[in-house]
Amino acid sequence: MCWTCCCLLQDALSQVQGVKHVVIIGCDGMSPDGIQKAKTPIIDGLIINGAHTMHARAVMPTSSSPNWSSLIMAAGPEQTGITSNGWRPDKHALEPTAVGPEGIFPTIFGVLREHQPEAVIACFHDWGGIGILLERKAFDIIEDTEGPVNTTEQAINYFKEKQPTLTFIHLDHTDGAGHQYGYDSAEYYQSIEEADRLIGETINGLKEAGMLEKTIIIITSDHGGVGKSHGGATMAEVEIPWIINGPGILPAKELNKFVNIYDTAATVAYIFGLTPPDCWIAKPVLEAFDSP
Repeated sequence: MCWTCCCLLQDALSQVQGVKHVVIIGCDGMSPDGIQKAKTPIIDGLIINGAHTMHARAVMPTSSSPNWSSLIMAAGPEQTGITSNGWRPDKHALEPTAVGPEGIFPTIFGVLREHQPEAVIACFHDWGGIGILLERKAFDIIEDTEGPVNTTEQAINYFKEKQPTLTFIHLDHTDGAGHQYGYDSAEYYQSIEEADRLIGETINGLKEAGMLEKTIIIITSDHGGVGKSHGGATMAEVEIPWIINGPGILPAKELNKFVNIYDTAATVAYIFGLTPPDCWIAKPVLEAFDSP
């Protein structure tokens, strides 16, 4: 299926009033249990003043590439063809059900670029595997950074310089702590506390850039873990947090309807008033908005 057949080019009329920016912060391997047991005042504040669920679901297998791709592609591995961390655009067993202009399943970044050519689109990621999943021509900047502090600092600097329309920030240290020490260890919970601090720094950066009042922030993850690993079919691995905060979002709203990781991209498309490609299977999380 070609991109022209897959994507309608007319914008929808559902753009959320007052929103000019969306920031997605993905904390690799951050589980609901981790948030509940760690000290996370920033995340707690986003929950109190926004909408959330601690029972969103990752896709199977509960590995990073299948899930981060699902988050940005609004579909699962059955559609995207991304079934493992070993996936490459030119090395895969399962063909995608549709491809965009760069030969991979359409992402929210490519859809935004198609609908709003003037948009500024950015990605700062702390795991090299993220870059393989992206439609690179859709971006104004992609930085493969070294460590979560550097990732956050580069994103904040870019906020002040360009005030991007859509930014994806990926923090990898939480998953690293899970693999090294265990997903129920003190070190793992400390890594989530560091992620919480960096999310706070990101929010301060948005404020300093004059963006915060017009920004929706989404905090989520790609999987949890059991022992020192993940990839299996347990609730501890498949359940993830999903938190959204900003203009037009209901405060103190615990989401009752089911949320999939791939609903993230559909929600961003809804915020910006974009018509999603026909090949997407996700739905926007309308329950989070005060006037859906």
